[in-house]
Amino acid sequence: MSGSADAAAEEAARIERGRLLFARPVRFFFAAVKLEGLPPAEAPEVAFCGRSNVGKSSIINAIAGHHGLARVSHTPGRTRQLNFFAAGEGTESPLTIVDMPGYGFAQASKAVKAEWQGLMFDYLRGRPTLRRVILLMDARIETKDGDRAAMDLLGEAAVPFQIVLTKSDDTKPASRLEKRQAEMAEIVRKRTAAHPVVLTTSAAKGTGIPELRAALAEIAAGG
Repeated sequence: MSGSADAAAEEAARIERGRLLFARPVRFFFAAVKLEGLPPAEAPEVAFCGRSNVGKSSIINAIAGHHGLARVSHTPGRTRQLNFFAAGEGTESPLTIVDMPGYGFAQASKAVKAEWQGLMFDYLRGRPTLRRVILLMDARIETKDGDRAAMDLLGEAAVPFQIVLTKSDDTKPASRLEKRQAEMAEIVRKRTAAHPVVLTTSAAKGTGIPELRAALAEIAAGG
């Protein structure tokens, strides 16, 4: 088998492992507003974070194949807690998905923003089972100060993160998306905590969802 055939076969195997991880129902099981209220640290965890209107709930729902799992709100900044979801229950490699409060919400007061940031940092720094943060970035708009602040926070907490672009189906023309992807690649090169692979997704079209599931399956398996 040629090198390209080997690579294709391995990628197909990765995609299948991701599909199998989410073949069973994903279950919401806990919500916490304070660090001392977190559930026991057991399965490997992957936390999703991003701006309040980045489409975080839609991506989590798309991964889980359950459109009503994570609540999709039209009010930015509404999620004020850490929401925990169990994936792959009953398998050898279960995974916990954590939906973090959004950042950059213009309507939230400074006091609330500071409180949320404190919870985020305490969780990031002190959670022993946290393996990676998926940092969602809107493919349609430029990187905001809040995005850079979030990356700084992740770096300070010494937590590895992976950038995932959202809403790629709504990015026109194609050259605009390519420019955004190039921008993300440059950010990754400059951030030591950043995973080298940037994924491009669309919850509406399903673009990149199998690849994201595959990445999560590797983390669940200890990769």
